[in-house]
Amino acid sequence: MKMIFKAYTIKLFGVKYERLIRTVFICLILFWGLHTAGFQIGIALSILYLTVSVFTAGVMWQALSSEDNAADMQNMVMLPFKEREFVFAYIAVMGIYTFLTKTMVLLAVLLAVSVWNRAEVLGSILCAVNAVLMTAVVFSLKRYRHAGTLFYLQETKSKSNVRGCRHHSVWIYFFRYLKSHKNYFLNTVIMWCAACVLPLMFRHMEDMSVIPIGFAILSLNTPVCILLSCDRDLEQAVRFLPGQKKTFCIPYCLFIFLCNITADVIFLCSWQLRMGGVTFQTILTAVFFAMQSALFSVLLEWFYPVRGWKIESDLQHHPRKYIVPAVMLLLAGAVGAMPMIISALIVLLAVEITVLLIHCQRC
Repeated sequence: MKMIFKAYTIKLFGVKYERLIRTVFICLILFWGLHTAGFQIGIALSILYLTVSVFTAGVMWQALSSEDNAADMQNMVMLPFKEREFVFAYIAVMGIYTFLTKTMVLLAVLLAVSVWNRAEVLGSILCAVNAVLMTAVVFSLKRYRHAGTLFYLQETKSKSNVRGCRHHSVWIYFFRYLKSHKNYFLNTVIMWCAACVLPLMFRHMEDMSVIPIGFAILSLNTPVCILLSCDRDLEQAVRFLPGQKKTFCIPYCLFIFLCNITADVIFLCSWQLRMGGVTFQTILTAVFFAMQSALFSVLLEWFYPVRGWKIESDLQHHPRKYIVPAVMLLLAGAVGAMPMIISALIVLLAVEITVLLIHCQRC
């Protein structure tokens, strides 16, 4: 058990626990910075516990679902070990990873902006521990109901993902990728649900200038924006096979645009039903924001892919995910402050669509 625990600890935290030290340092900076800023909000105890539990359970589920862990698990199960010790060690390591690298950051933020005592901190920690254990139990029962153990079988990647170079094979890959990664597709559905709810959050701000802010928020769909970072084999093929830069990146940009514009259309429909006032210019603004966030996301993936991640959860929670939404928020602020910018943005959108159409015809 000790050997298994140490092996996974080194994998997740580093040989000298450098990743853990870095996370603790970040938590201290977050807590001290927010606390000294004097910003305080009231957080009900039930909301605090619910937030910690749901967040921890989600991260733990992502960690257990990691394909990278599944590959390592296949190698580990070839070694002689006691089944019970292996399961306990593995759950302990993944639980410690989830709490110290993810939940602790959330707690640092929540505790920095609220009034708390030791009992509430202890209760939050217990909620996190309970979420880790419950997630492990549900995950094991879901995968292997007849045994209830945590043995993995590495899911074979669909051979269609690497099929030949026909024109539409890239689109087939995108949709089959979402189909095989149901948690990624679930994230997209959650964004669509958020698009329905956002107008309620903006109900006290009936000014149409807040609509671009909604477009910026809905661009935060991380799973569809990290296809190259999370699939090293795909990235290697795209970068080294001739002609793949244009063949892959243009459909990829259009795919992200399709995901973004779907959320934006749902948002506009919800806004129109509740407050009305959606115009043709607003629709063009939605198209522009969806296109720009797609272009920025593809450029980041191509020039600055995320490296050195341990499991997919690290990748999905990487700080880089906030770059594109932050840029979109700045752009939304500019549009709201100076409506005349919209005309220039529409012209830029027309140019971008024309260029994409020309490239698509040449592919």
